[in-house]
Amino acid sequence: MSFTDRLRSRAFPFAIAAALAQFALVGALIGSASAQLRVDITRGTIQPMPIAIPTFVGTGGQPDQLSQQISDVITADLKNSGLFAPVDPAAFIQPTIPPDVTPDFANWRPLNAQALVSGRVEATADGRVQAEFRLWDIFAGRQLTGQQFVASPDNWRRVAHIIADAIYERLTGEKGYFDTRIVFVDESGSKEQRIKRLALMDQDGANVRYLTDGSDLVLTPRFSPTRQEITYAALSGDQWQVFLLNTENGQREKIGNFSNMTFSPRFSPDGQKVVLSLAQGGNSNIYLLDLRNRQMTRLTDSPSIDTAPSFSPDGQRIVFESDRGGTQQLYVMGANGGPAERISFGQGRYATPVWSPRGDLIAFTKQEGGRFGIGVMAPDGSGERVITEGFHNEGPTWAPNGRVLMFFRDQSGGAGPQLLSVDITGYNERVVPTPNYASDPAWSPLLD
Repeated sequence: MSFTDRLRSRAFPFAIAAALAQFALVGALIGSASAQLRVDITRGTIQPMPIAIPTFVGTGGQPDQLSQQISDVITADLKNSGLFAPVDPAAFIQPTIPPDVTPDFANWRPLNAQALVSGRVEATADGRVQAEFRLWDIFAGRQLTGQQFVASPDNWRRVAHIIADAIYERLTGEKGYFDTRIVFVDESGSKEQRIKRLALMDQDGANVRYLTDGSDLVLTPRFSPTRQEITYAALSGDQWQVFLLNTENGQREKIGNFSNMTFSPRFSPDGQKVVLSLAQGGNSNIYLLDLRNRQMTRLTDSPSIDTAPSFSPDGQRIVFESDRGGTQQLYVMGANGGPAERISFGQGRYATPVWSPRGDLIAFTKQEGGRFGIGVMAPDGSGERVITEGFHNEGPTWAPNGRVLMFFRDQSGGAGPQLLSVDITGYNERVVPTPNYASDPAWSPLLD
């Protein structure tokens, strides 16, 4: 009997068996208990929750290289979120705990950790990896949740990210974002002869691979909300082109040639259309391109620069930047065009708006007094907050849970751009590692 069949036949409470076909990954909920242990993520200042994550046991009941690697990735994911403070393993009385053994909670309470993760990673008879974890409330002395997974060995990092997502969701009440990817523009070479390639990596900077060879100038990559597919603009010779690129099989499809400069192609929520702007005669307007029939519809028609469009998650509205009022500001219009309402009224100039996947906020870049900030506001323009400032910040992109932003910052002195992430409260700003300079990040949805 396969592990999937065993999952379906065993009487786990609330059991599920979910096949992630592309990665031959299956999971099952193996335990749950009502508890109030929760990280409060609604405050501006967040006190990270202390959590103990002993190294998972491996084949034979002792840690091995793979169980250590999976434990390390889970620990790093939770720590990098800024919401959790992993306890130093040097303080552990029990260095490992098999997941099917109830911990001796008296050994963990003196460490002031509130939650405990135990787990096991073993090789199966058919050469795959089986991972199991359980999450415990130390002070209540009860199990909160647990899952089992089977995957091919080369997908061990995805197993770790999915476990971290499950822990994050159970303790915060929000969906996790660790099992995601980032597409960005990798920049190498001198400032005068910079080579720009599209690159793809895990959200933590691992598994970098290149999607283009640097022969063309590439700009503004954006992920589809429904598929592992991106759209981007490229300049080949003197011709601007817009492409669709499947990140799994590398298949590329040109969706348009444009004699004028093309900016910021971005998918509609259903993945069936792309909204973009075209520069013509000193101004630019916003167009909607239907990917099914290649029909182009003009959405704005004004003697101004309208650009950087982004759909609301319900597909009903589009936010964009425009200088139609004399300065660079943000506007919202219907998805089919028509009248637009200005929503930004603060000092300075506003650019690169992007709607949160939750629909509650719009992120933007703001330039004022020689500094660039990344901020958020409600779709009606209320509640504006600048959450980080720097020499030159630009290009915010949302994690799929709408909780974290990634952006790029040009460093003073001309060193080159780098990627950073920050919580929407302005807490936990951190550099995201990349092999070279990096700009224009775009966050994928959660992987299937």
